[in-house]
Amino acid sequence: MLIVALEGPSYAGKSTAIRHLRRTALGTRAFVSDCYVKHISHRDDIPPARTASAAAQLGAFERFMEIETTRVSEAAASGRRLVILDRSVDTLLAHAYALDALFGYGVHHQLRQRLQTLPFLRPDHTLYLHVPAEALRLRRKAVGHTAAESDYFLHEPGFLRHAHDYFVHAAQQPVTRELTVLAADTDPDDVAQAVEALVSFWAR
Repeated sequence: MLIVALEGPSYAGKSTAIRHLRRTALGTRAFVSDCYVKHISHRDDIPPARTASAAAQLGAFERFMEIETTRVSEAAASGRRLVILDRSVDTLLAHAYALDALFGYGVHHQLRQRLQTLPFLRPDHTLYLHVPAEALRLRRKAVGHTAAESDYFLHEPGFLRHAHDYFVHAAQQPVTRELTVLAADTDPDDVAQAVEALVSFWAR
């Protein structure tokens, strides 16, 4: 089984790339899993991006790992050789890493240890879509979300910086076996084409 994950900040173009992949020959022969939050039916049940305490952050991790367990089972049952993930467990660790840096929760190390006792899909390749903060803000504004979500924690400069650092600068490596950083501040459709080319190369 070859596992490929797409990572990056919110509005980086992951969903556009996943939709594109679903329409290709790759998509017809792959098991494709949506982002964690899309597995939660009611919006109010999604853990907050900015948790209020270390305990709340630990609880959010456990909730998302329930979904990860389901992903593991579904991927195995699919019998597909190729698995494509919209975010992986590295998303959960990057989030904790950022909140540790911002608020001193000190849970990232605990979560890495906890992960070793839980079933999870370890990506063979992760594509990290890198988009500068200003481009992310403009994309969010273009789809009309700025007014409804004026206080958008996932685009706060500190969070973006630390979450990015988890993937490319942290002393402890991400869970993925191989990380590729793709500049994604161009047209999302062009980025999706680039993603398809890389996944096709890996899946040969």
